[in-house]
Amino acid sequence: MPRLVTERADVLPLLAEVFREHGYEGASLQLISQATGLGKGSLYHFFPGGKAEMAAAVLAEIDDWFERELYAPLRAAEDESVAAAIDAMFAAVDAYFRGGGRVCLVGALALGAARDRFGTAIASYFARWVGALADALQRTGCDTTTATALAEATVAGIQGALVLTRALDDPAVFRRTLQALRERLQPGNPADAGNAGNAGR
Repeated sequence: MPRLVTERADVLPLLAEVFREHGYEGASLQLISQATGLGKGSLYHFFPGGKAEMAAAVLAEIDDWFERELYAPLRAAEDESVAAAIDAMFAAVDAYFRGGGRVCLVGALALGAARDRFGTAIASYFARWVGALADALQRTGCDTTTATALAEATVAGIQGALVLTRALDDPAVFRRTLQALRERLQPGNPADAGNAGNAGR
């Protein structure tokens, strides 16, 4: 039974799951109506711009969550607390993606035809994640090139682990990948100097 929806904010988590499961193109108004329990009139009351406005609102909510829980803490961490902020980032990622069981909607949209429609929001999500992590890594002593390469490899690794976890239906893949990425970002890890330069190639 669909949960009671009384405000626009109540609809967004339900819409996100429809887009995750069916993609932007496959998320018909019928599917959205079934998932939210709202008729077409109510949906357009909340989202006059139709499905495009629904997806944009979902992306904005995801962006707000990542800004609050990941990017801002990474940017705000002082030198001595950067390692803890990076650990907190991995914990937040694990929780948000439910141990690899939840599709990254932004990543999914980046691979589909909706990429052109939502390109700015998609690019911002990934660029700000890489940027915030790279800035934090520089405060641990990494040079700019190394920090950027490590940040790019980390975000790419998380995204790839989500795909592989889903393809193999094996949550252990996600856990192992997060652990390996976390270890690679530890200060003094030999991979920092030896492999970071090739991480983004």
